[in-house]
Amino acid sequence: MATFVLIHGAWHGGWCWRKVVPLLESRGHTVVAPDLPSHGDDPASPVTVTLASYAERICEVVAAQKEPVILLAHSMAGVVITQAAEICAERVRALVYLTAFLPRNGESLMTWSEQDPGSLLNGNIVRAMDGAVNFRPEAAHAAFYANCTAEDEAFAVSRLMPQGVGPFADTVTTTPERWGGIPRYYIECVRDRAINLPLQQAMHSASPCRKVFSIDTDHSPFFSAPEELVRILLEIEEDSELGS
Repeated sequence: MATFVLIHGAWHGGWCWRKVVPLLESRGHTVVAPDLPSHGDDPASPVTVTLASYAERICEVVAAQKEPVILLAHSMAGVVITQAAEICAERVRALVYLTAFLPRNGESLMTWSEQDPGSLLNGNIVRAMDGAVNFRPEAAHAAFYANCTAEDEAFAVSRLMPQGVGPFADTVTTTPERWGGIPRYYIECVRDRAINLPLQQAMHSASPCRKVFSIDTDHSPFFSAPEELVRILLEIEEDSELGS
């Protein structure tokens, strides 16, 4: 059995894993799905968040677990787990990037997002306040939830929150010995319109992963394909144990 720590992406909260958590728990695994600072039920202001504060939160969560964890990131959080894993590498068994940004040393989320001109993120991010942005709710279906049920989409859209912009531009600092020494896996989402498939493939080609999986769905497989996502996570759990 393993401990999974699931990290949500921009505008979202730990609530996005509500279908995945019970599926993993029913198979005997421990699952933690925390809110990053300013997300979900966390009271911090979005204008105060940085990549460092996100990474610190993850390392706190990881340190509280009884064993090294399988650390999974969705979307923006790929940058966050990359930095966190460098800091607390000893507490991370494997890294999983779920249609997530996968930066190399010295790169940021924006290093890669600027290479995806067809992304539906473009033109749909609007100012919420100084230092924070919203995503246009009318664009959320096409960008995030195209293959989700109407119920799941409504649940998610009603919970989207302002996103601090600091973590978009902050660069990661990693080393081959720490972040680079942790087995990493990539899960592509073939129909993703927020992080298009060619960009996903470019990132995991630049930072080769132990295994690459694909799901034929949108940006939000935790809603649109939870059973298939969990099947892959169970395979990763077994593979990372064999390779440890």
